[in-house]
Amino acid sequence: MITTSHFAVVCAVLLVAGICGGQEITWKAAGKNGAVATGGKGAAAAGLEILKSGGNAADAAAATMLALSVTDSELFCFGSEAPIIVYDAKRKVVEVICGQGGAPRLATREYFARKGGIPKSGVEAAAVPGFLDACLTMLDRYGTKRFEDVVTPTLKLLDQNAKPWHGLLAKTLRRLVEAERGSAPDRARGLRLVADYFYRGPIARELDEWCSKNGGLIRYVDLATHATRIEEPVVAGYRGHRIYKCGPWTQGPYALQTMQLLEGFDLKGLGQGSAASIHLIVESMKLALADRDVYYADPSFVEVPLRELLAEQYVYARRGLIDLQKASLELRPGDPRNGKAALERSNVPFGAKGKVNDTTTCLTADRWGNVVAATPSGWSGVQAGETGIWLGSRLQSLNIWQGHPNCIEPGKRPRITLTPTLVMKDGKPVLAISVAGGDAQDQATIQMLTNYIDFGLGVEKLVTTPRYTTDHMVGSFGQTAPVLAGLNMSEGFDAKLIAELKARGHKVKLSPRGPGYDRVVIEIDAATGEMRAAGDPNSGRHVAAD
Repeated sequence: MITTSHFAVVCAVLLVAGICGGQEITWKAAGKNGAVATGGKGAAAAGLEILKSGGNAADAAAATMLALSVTDSELFCFGSEAPIIVYDAKRKVVEVICGQGGAPRLATREYFARKGGIPKSGVEAAAVPGFLDACLTMLDRYGTKRFEDVVTPTLKLLDQNAKPWHGLLAKTLRRLVEAERGSAPDRARGLRLVADYFYRGPIARELDEWCSKNGGLIRYVDLATHATRIEEPVVAGYRGHRIYKCGPWTQGPYALQTMQLLEGFDLKGLGQGSAASIHLIVESMKLALADRDVYYADPSFVEVPLRELLAEQYVYARRGLIDLQKASLELRPGDPRNGKAALERSNVPFGAKGKVNDTTTCLTADRWGNVVAATPSGWSGVQAGETGIWLGSRLQSLNIWQGHPNCIEPGKRPRITLTPTLVMKDGKPVLAISVAGGDAQDQATIQMLTNYIDFGLGVEKLVTTPRYTTDHMVGSFGQTAPVLAGLNMSEGFDAKLIAELKARGHKVKLSPRGPGYDRVVIEIDAATGEMRAAGDPNSGRHVAAD
């Protein structure tokens, strides 16, 4: 039998193979001691290693995401972002950790207006790195492990030196470990020392110097003043369940608006995957997305009418705009502040097409009842010299439209697409979801939620059922122009169904893959404690359970 003390040694040998403690990392798994659902095999193995060594869901999530910056490095980088939702079983609360950094002080509207807009890639598009401090905050607030413990699997991956920057990042991470060791045995102080070394110490100075010399906007003061917010989640009910999302600095609340719209219809009676149910879901999403594009932004900088957007009276008024037979050909934001279904003047600006490089996924659950849902992302950026740290390009999700809530300002968080989900029933977590795919993330999530709650599908079906998305909104990357009534459908839908949707006015485009593809889910059986995890097997998702 492999004891806990020997387990880390075994995993050091088997991590690269995607095997941990004799368990192969695959696309579906179940267990009662813990579960991980994520991207690359090495990341799933890292999370499981921490769970089996006695760590909890927060420890495992930190280890998984750190490893993802290596295994999924084209989708997520160390110097980027990760919004996180945590269910703390001891306190019986759901909280949000904002792993999104703000715009640097030099990133003003005037600066980018002179350049013709915010670039979609490169060093100027980098927000202040929020990921590491979010991980450290999660470990401090909910975890049990040291930074050294959770970063060790990542160092093993980096030490293979598969890419030129791996050795450089490994050196940087080991410097952080050395900073922590000066605090032993005070775990909390050690985590603070890691944060200080990165954000207010030598690494911050090195990032400042490199950005200054290479056209970047991040400076020491931006890093030194960065703080990770702990926030209340946004929550809405749906057929006896409570659905939790991050705030309007993400697109997450529009999923809640959509679910509230759908609750007024007999979705189950329409049938799973029918033309009628797909039409209804798409038309509901289009209304909620229109509100997203007009109102959502960093609530620390602008007043977002979130309570009014989720108010029962407003939802009822908006529901009346849905034509059950015909697809809408308009962008139709509402007027929540006045409780009206439609905004009188609804000219919604948009820009040029933006490229989406996708994102990755992370879910963890443990035997004590803790659950973490996160959506790490960051791509199209640059390597910050000898630090080996890649910076992301998230500023492209802001705009330069004066007067718009999401217009760039120093310190403002971009309104991001990253949007993890937690579902509770009878006071206990029952489902966690993470999806990659830009604007398609919550579109896929909404389909998973309705398939689970309305149609009773199990986790394997939730990640493999054919999906669809609409482009009937302003894109979040470069503010892409909408495709009115656009409907993208993946493989698996029959010709008769597609013909019915076209007859309703949807402009159907078939795609063998389509966005919103990278889906992972963990279901927790409240009665037995079993955790059932699954990840789309066709998109490089991997899960592990014990």
